[in-house]
Amino acid sequence: MKTITTAVAALFALSTAVAADEVCMNASEMQSSLIDWYGERPVEGPSANNTRLWVSDATGSWTLVRTTDEGKACVAAQGRNWNASMDASDVLSEIAENTES
Repeated sequence: MKTITTAVAALFALSTAVAADEVCMNASEMQSSLIDWYGERPVEGPSANNTRLWVSDATGSWTLVRTTDEGKACVAAQGRNWNASMDASDVLSEIAENTES
């Protein structure tokens, strides 16, 4: 468990929270971009706040995407420290804990 906690902490430390320069586009375009450009795949279904974690085991990149009611998808956070042994639920919890106001 300590290894996962350490990995999650490192993942969050290397994340880039997107604020003022938030990248948003049509949700289907975002999905295609994450798959085609970054080789990412979704690992968690939408959470209560319509976010989904996308990851690439090959490159270590990850993207947290928030989908709006209007069908737009916006990058909420991103990073480059994902690995296949990480638990997506733990990562989402850690990101939520560290980004709440």
